[in-house]
Amino acid sequence: MKRILSGIQPSGSLHIGNYFGMMQKMIRYQDEADLFCFIANYHAMTSVTDPRALAAGTLEAAAAFLALGLDPGKATFWVQSDVPEVQELTWILSTITPMGLLERCHSYKDKVAKGIQPNHGLFAYPVLMAADILLYRSDVVPVGKDQKQHLEVTRDLAQKFNHTYGETFVVPEAEIDDEVAVIPGTDGRKMSKSYGNTIDIFTDRETLRKRVMSIVTDATPVEAPKDPDRCNLFAIYRLFLTPDEVRALRDRYLAGGLKYSDVKKELVERIWGYFETHRARFQELLSRPDEIHDILREGARKAREVGGKVLEDVRRKTGLAYR
Repeated sequence: MKRILSGIQPSGSLHIGNYFGMMQKMIRYQDEADLFCFIANYHAMTSVTDPRALAAGTLEAAAAFLALGLDPGKATFWVQSDVPEVQELTWILSTITPMGLLERCHSYKDKVAKGIQPNHGLFAYPVLMAADILLYRSDVVPVGKDQKQHLEVTRDLAQKFNHTYGETFVVPEAEIDDEVAVIPGTDGRKMSKSYGNTIDIFTDRETLRKRVMSIVTDATPVEAPKDPDRCNLFAIYRLFLTPDEVRALRDRYLAGGLKYSDVKKELVERIWGYFETHRARFQELLSRPDEIHDILREGARKAREVGGKVLEDVRRKTGLAYR
């Protein structure tokens, strides 16, 4: 059975881009693969400096995954910082990581260009990501297009380590779903907390209404046909529709007479109903944090059991295990 791994940062409220880009897929995989799923709180430290926000965000991200259907009995589910082995492997991998490999990573350049203060953690992010993946000998890693280059770094490091010290790591494959590879935000750019263009999964109804009604659309007259393939609103709405419903909505666009405001009102109702039962479960879990802690503690135990054996192999092959 293939081992599939992915993680999500607790750097703010989770949004529908997180859900359709990663969470939904991971939850489906729990029934057909050896699923490893974690909350990447070390990674979040590159953008979150408020300790209370990071702690609360970690708990909320875990509650969201569980509320949306992740079954800790079927998957290994933990918080990144509860597995210290990942940091040791990060250091070991950093000693074989060429500077040029990191300097070519466009994610670092993009974030600095957006005004994020450059620091070593941001620069070395791909090495920690590689350790996250390689520590568990993951076969497949679902990623968005923006993380594809980091997965290529992971593959490079796995191959270089294997060549230097002998076969140790699985060289993972990236899985990118072109349908949801880049989910647009309310302004048409990629949906991201840093852009402030998100539609949160568990927001209140009035905030949801305001966010959806703010989705940017073009100035095509109501009576004129509209191009669904160039419409940000259509791209978001289709995520919640069946194939038949997508075709019906497309026909409405092409026929003319469609009001964007009507489509937005429909989308509010669709999103609210889509997450309704999950929303109740989310609030219920947050009211019982000890239950979440117990689940994450057991997940970390399972993750360490796997990762510890891999690190033991790494230590022996590199000469760190000298006794």
